[in-house]
Amino acid sequence: MLVTVVPYALAILLGALFGVRGQPLYRIAAAWLGLCISGARVLLGIRTRVTGMDNLPLGQKSPAILLLKHQSTFETFLMPTLMPHPLAYVFKKELLHVPFFGWAIGRLDMIHIDRTQGSRAFAKVVAQGKELLAQGIWIIMFPEGTRIARGQAGTYKTGGTRLAVETGAPVIPIAVTSAKCWPRKAFIKVPGVVDVSIGQPIPSVGRDPAELMQEVETWIEAEMRRLDPDAY
Repeated sequence: MLVTVVPYALAILLGALFGVRGQPLYRIAAAWLGLCISGARVLLGIRTRVTGMDNLPLGQKSPAILLLKHQSTFETFLMPTLMPHPLAYVFKKELLHVPFFGWAIGRLDMIHIDRTQGSRAFAKVVAQGKELLAQGIWIIMFPEGTRIARGQAGTYKTGGTRLAVETGAPVIPIAVTSAKCWPRKAFIKVPGVVDVSIGQPIPSVGRDPAELMQEVETWIEAEMRRLDPDAY
């Protein structure tokens, strides 16, 4: 990752400098993420097993908001390599200051927010989210907000379901057991299989965001216990 991030980031920055926008830049980023995931498989013995791909909406412009269990960096890199649509992450603006990596993602169609702005930050998420969803770009969010240790559950915040209710897009709950192989903040990784389970779309129209998030949390946490019973 350290060796390859610089040339790929420079490719994105140079492309943006010469007026390239949108999907060509995203494809460069996705290619780098795919390289990292392949490296994890070849160098570290970390494989992935995905179920539920048939639950994803069909159609080039069908909207979706992906709400994932967050255990490590691995799923952050993995999702763009799996999904049939480009993804836009919602992330804190501080990541834009990370050398090369942050500079590059700042040129992509992502949603970076200033958490100190409160309701204004969410208004920005809704406005940008509507534009991106209309283009066929799916929004991806981690409801727990930060990486959670294996076998634990964080506090599920309603930002993702509020966005879904505002836009009318269905939410897709996703359980990921990445911490079995790639624990949070761990330098040493462990060979094995990371399970990714994609749930059925949950309609958001007319729903209460808190109630909808409770349904998402219930499904994800139950699925985590099924996929990784030893952790619980």
